[in-house]
Amino acid sequence: MSFRHRMLAPLLIVFGAAVGFPLAYSVYLSFTDYQLTSRDAPGFAGLDTFSSAVEDPAFWSALTTTLAFAVMAVCAELVIGMAIALALRRQRFVRNFTRAVLLSPMFVTPIAVGLMFRFVLNDQLGAIPRLLGKIGISVDFFGPGNALMSIAMIDVWQWTPFMVLLLLAGLESLPQRPFEAAKIDGASAWYTFRRVTLPILSPVIAVAVVMRSLDAFKVFEYVFAITRGGPGTETETIQYYVYKVGISYSRVAQASAMSLILLILVLGFIVVCFRLFRRSRT
Repeated sequence: MSFRHRMLAPLLIVFGAAVGFPLAYSVYLSFTDYQLTSRDAPGFAGLDTFSSAVEDPAFWSALTTTLAFAVMAVCAELVIGMAIALALRRQRFVRNFTRAVLLSPMFVTPIAVGLMFRFVLNDQLGAIPRLLGKIGISVDFFGPGNALMSIAMIDVWQWTPFMVLLLLAGLESLPQRPFEAAKIDGASAWYTFRRVTLPILSPVIAVAVVMRSLDAFKVFEYVFAITRGGPGTETETIQYYVYKVGISYSRVAQASAMSLILLILVLGFIVVCFRLFRRSRT
């Protein structure tokens, strides 16, 4: 065994124990009829568990809710993050302090953020609804029609700094010659941004959007801490529904099958994104 292999062996062992074994055990459970409430040994169920998962309308409803959440959150984070990154790029004073303040929400655990906004936006006790009420505006942030958007905005508050971090790094690494040429030609700021900045920055934007989309797709903490999927099933995301099936309903085998289907869908999304990215670069 070479020195390189000896150095990689501990890492591979830890990776196999932390990722490989749980994944393999989840795949095994997805082909059984295992339930938490049953004392009997799990029996082989074949593809029946996958069939019941695919035929479950609540599964597809939760998946649709998750997609809607991801689109709202990631689009808002991209637009706001780009605006903040452009402003920070031009900043000359107290740059480090400003960046540290803007990045601070990213370091708070999502469950703590969910609990914080659960009280801040509470329609009876929350500070923001009280302030809005003084000017005649009454909003139930977690009521019907508003809950999913409120959850998305909470995600925007916490994870826009991540988008800012990536976009700002990309902006600061851009070559200066195209911008100098555009300035000599008398191009406006908007034209320069649209025709020069965005095309050159597109690889960074693509990576940022894919990373945030994957992270938004597994949202769980906000839903668990604030709405528990309500009102009704308006905020029942796929991760929360899998948790509910596996833990609340004790159907671990079906939850494992749903997780495996979700993993395949996410891997397919990644492959499609990178193929589109390669085509755009050729």
